[in-house]
Amino acid sequence: MDTECWGDEVSKKVLWQYKSLPKKGKPQGREVTVLAAFLISSPSKDLEVVALGTGTKCIGRSLLSPHGDIVNDSHAEIVARRALLRFFYTEVLNKQKCSDGIEGLRDDVFNNFLFELGPTGKYRFREGWQLHLYISQLPCGDASLSSCHSVPRNFFSREGNSLSSVDEPNGFKDGICEASNLNNDDSLQHIGRVQRKPGRGDTTLSVSCSDKIARWNAVGVQGALLSYFLQPVYLSSITVGRSPNTSEDFPLEEHLKSCLYDRILPLSEELSSPFQVNKPIFLAASVPPEEFQHSETASSTLTCGYSVCWNKSGLHEVILGTTGRKQGTSAKGALSPSTQSSFCKNRLLQVFLSLKHESKVRCLAADISYRELKDGAQAYNIASKIFKGGPPFNNWPLKPLGYEAFFQGERCSENVKTWKCKP
Repeated sequence: MDTECWGDEVSKKVLWQYKSLPKKGKPQGREVTVLAAFLISSPSKDLEVVALGTGTKCIGRSLLSPHGDIVNDSHAEIVARRALLRFFYTEVLNKQKCSDGIEGLRDDVFNNFLFELGPTGKYRFREGWQLHLYISQLPCGDASLSSCHSVPRNFFSREGNSLSSVDEPNGFKDGICEASNLNNDDSLQHIGRVQRKPGRGDTTLSVSCSDKIARWNAVGVQGALLSYFLQPVYLSSITVGRSPNTSEDFPLEEHLKSCLYDRILPLSEELSSPFQVNKPIFLAASVPPEEFQHSETASSTLTCGYSVCWNKSGLHEVILGTTGRKQGTSAKGALSPSTQSSFCKNRLLQVFLSLKHESKVRCLAADISYRELKDGAQAYNIASKIFKGGPPFNNWPLKPLGYEAFFQGERCSENVKTWKCKP
């Protein structure tokens, strides 16, 4: 891989795919957003965008739903990953159809499967194929907070980037990390720790994108449910667009390595195969277009409220980040299943269960909840517990009791529920 050109090549592919999409859900006027995408490279290093997302919003704790019917975190990286999961499900389904000898698949589908069956009985990437991540700016959380060491203030602001340490809900004063705070030991203690997105005046349970990406480098991007079918899927490279507000001398690649890899390095001796501490190549790309260029402070940035979600398999959807439901949802029909996003947890559960005849899950009856199915992915959960077992990730927020305890197709009679956290 020619690292000198690879970052900009990744950026060009993603921006071209984004521009090819309709204007619906994109920033208007002075609005800006964040763009993220996953790409696949072939053995010949041909690049293709397979999943894409935009967004800067997330849902506050008081608006969380116990039914899995809303999208809690609509930051671009998370939306893009959900689109990637839907793409993976389609790939597994097509692979199953091929294995079952089902007619109707085109020749090019047979010849271009992303996955092959590995010796463990689970699918894995075919030899020479790799997964890559692009983000138009530094991910919120540690990568943005610790950038204050090298720039006058946190230039990488987006709504939800004025983060709080999960141990100290107020975090930095005014939610912004500024150079004037760097001599304050109370501020410095936040660097490297798990951070939480604040939402719109309402504390959230959504962990920062920096922390989530670091977790992907330990347990894979596929998550618990897809781990029934897939071996861990790791990123080969992470490319981030440069900011127009920072010096070209800012060591972006080394900074990303410190936040997204060095923090998980102590897990190297603890994780067991097939899990590992993954070290992707970290790359910088050119400054992205103006609609992805944020102001120096969050207060002067007008962020787009919508999130665009797209993948190669045909998914194209726009949701409102402050409600976690499809664009155009009315107050009267807010609880209707038709307003659910295709990448909310309830819909992902439905897709998972459509593959149940090939899964290793026992007794996939209607009375097994989403949470129980996730807990049933034993190897994944062991790796996840190791990841959260020690500093700096041992203050990862606990999910409330009863959260995610919903069932396939469950319809909600209420959208707000109060929980207690697990002891």
